[in-house]
Amino acid sequence: MNQNAPQRLYLMQVGLMPLYEIPIVCYLVQTGDGKNILIDSGLPEIIPEEESEFENGRDVIEQLASIGLKPDDIDTVISTHYDLDHAGRHAAFTKAQYIVQRVHHLDAVSNPRFAATRPQWDQPMERIRLVDGDTELLPGLELIETSGHVPGNQSVLVQLPKTGAILLTVDAVPFGEGFTRDEQDDGSNPDAEAIRASTIKLLDRVEREHIGLVIFGHDTEQWETLKKAPEFYE
Repeated sequence: MNQNAPQRLYLMQVGLMPLYEIPIVCYLVQTGDGKNILIDSGLPEIIPEEESEFENGRDVIEQLASIGLKPDDIDTVISTHYDLDHAGRHAAFTKAQYIVQRVHHLDAVSNPRFAATRPQWDQPMERIRLVDGDTELLPGLELIETSGHVPGNQSVLVQLPKTGAILLTVDAVPFGEGFTRDEQDDGSNPDAEAIRASTIKLLDRVEREHIGLVIFGHDTEQWETLKKAPEFYE
């Protein structure tokens, strides 16, 4: 067993979209050599008035405290993308390196969609690692480029010693019903073709590598069946 490979995966709900009871979530990977890798940081401490569809819960700082960690214990923040419900607490992790797709970071600089979270993600460049496409971060931890939801969106594949492979689709496939090869484009989404390409890319990986657990980004029904922190997958 490679010492720097993932050993545990924690799932943390940090808020919700109350109208539909949709969970807002983050993830934590712990490696055999004691590294803490946070995947997304959830909602901001104070939600802007124009984003009233979101509601804070037990935020990422509290969730980490429940398993004995402080913000300074986080070595790496994998940023799947800079939407408000995924990058809202990035600035709390002042000792971490941030990892994001280059395409996404460069787009975000001038994209008004990500302006509200800019104080969180716009960190000194010496602390940001820009990656290009699918990237193996560690043995058993891979970033999968899944543009569509936003340019340079990324999903994460985690290989654990007992559970095996777990795919975190995040917002590439937010709901299980969308994880299909069937055409779902009603013509209303200009990004539908890219979303479909990323969905099929992930489906291909699942089938080819016999991935046993796929966790969707905001699937209420599935979320209720999963282990949440302080429990973990190993």
